[in-house]
Amino acid sequence: MPTVEFHRVVAAPPERVFDAVADIANFSTAVPGITKIEFLTTQKVGVGTRFNETRVMNGREGTVELEVTEYERPERFRIVSDEGGTVWDTVMTVVPQGDGAELNMTMEARPHSLMGKITTPMVMKMVAKAMEGDMDAVKAWCERDEREGEAGDAVETGSVDAGH
Repeated sequence: MPTVEFHRVVAAPPERVFDAVADIANFSTAVPGITKIEFLTTQKVGVGTRFNETRVMNGREGTVELEVTEYERPERFRIVSDEGGTVWDTVMTVVPQGDGAELNMTMEARPHSLMGKITTPMVMKMVAKAMEGDMDAVKAWCERDEREGEAGDAVETGSVDAGH
């Protein structure tokens, strides 16, 4: 089972960092590669939230369905997707650190089909690169908002056009 881990120290309060990754509308605003979010549930935050995320990776646009399976504000958030014969399980934790926070991301890929077993090692490299970029984007977004003294605004619509 391929696993990748990333860590970033963010100069922003833990609650802001958590809301940047666990509030899907904020996350789509912070991450430039995300072009659209479509909520599949009426709820937009918390366990049970399902949504389609469209993003550009390696010059191609693709959409994946994700579900929030854990939401423990302001410490732990998990999203899961079953795509291409592989379960993609991503956990993000936020740990207070001085005046800021440490953001940790662990993504585990569990292939459950022959196609998944063949393609997951190659796809994981591309996904890991994108996730590392996501971590950098979230860090920059949180720190920019902290310097400006304003938090990102969550979008309350069923579909978010990230408009990057």
